[in-house]
Amino acid sequence: MLQFFKNPNYDIVGKRRFTFILSMVIILAGIVSLFVQGLNYGVDFAGGAKMQIKFNKTISAEELRARFSENGLGNPEIKSSGENEYMITINAEDSEDSDEILDQTLSGLDYSLLQVDKVGPKIGSEMRSNSVKAIGIALILILIYITVRFELKFAIGAVIALAHDVMVTLAIFSFLQWEFSIPVLAAFLTIVGYSLNDTIVVYDRIRENIKIHKGKPLSEVINLSINQSLSRTIITSLTTFLVVFVLALFGGQVLFGFSIAMLIGVIVGTYSSMYVAAPILIAWSHKFKEKDEKKK
Repeated sequence: MLQFFKNPNYDIVGKRRFTFILSMVIILAGIVSLFVQGLNYGVDFAGGAKMQIKFNKTISAEELRARFSENGLGNPEIKSSGENEYMITINAEDSEDSDEILDQTLSGLDYSLLQVDKVGPKIGSEMRSNSVKAIGIALILILIYITVRFELKFAIGAVIALAHDVMVTLAIFSFLQWEFSIPVLAAFLTIVGYSLNDTIVVYDRIRENIKIHKGKPLSEVINLSINQSLSRTIITSLTTFLVVFVLALFGGQVLFGFSIAMLIGVIVGTYSSMYVAAPILIAWSHKFKEKDEKKK
């Protein structure tokens, strides 16, 4: 098997206080950003109409914006999605009249309407609510699964790590005001599954080493386990990262949100499986050890 590291012996657990603080700072900053500026919801969640249009002659986004402005039709979002091809997003109030708006604005131009997505504001609100429920249900099911397969303390660590991944990715989307759409939500659920797989690999090694190295401090066993699975983790993460990176470069505007969320998720998920999920086991054991000592 290809190995990036031969007999690695990094003190990953020893850096847990720093990494916990770093994660908390990012998450708290993200929560503040979510309250202050929120997420930049796409048509799927905010309501409106999104149209993909192909023009048969060269036209710039600036010319299209000028046409909307001249007709008093506001300032819709216009993004290039290919050569002489644009994604035009109209807000929820005007979405019902999108056909009329297009006819009025693009009069005299030779164009083809490739795709139209219309969502009412009420449906958009329901989809936002359902997306939160979907992620919440996924985390609860994962908690049950890890508890059955391992122990409750492992399940708590895994769920905290997964929630960490979702919150950090949400924070970045809020900071940079990238559009949050259905494909991005799909990426978030994929991140949960990807990160969980990585965490389970580390947990399996920890469980094996606890039996093999009886009497060793838990921190040493966890450090050993993470180092033993490090090459496998890096190879898996790197191959996934490269594929998604190519998708982000060449997938166009339509797939940008999904691919960039996946890129962040791969990095954050790899980080959390080593620096969040595993070290939480130490915090858990210390907590209950102190309780046992107090009872004595």
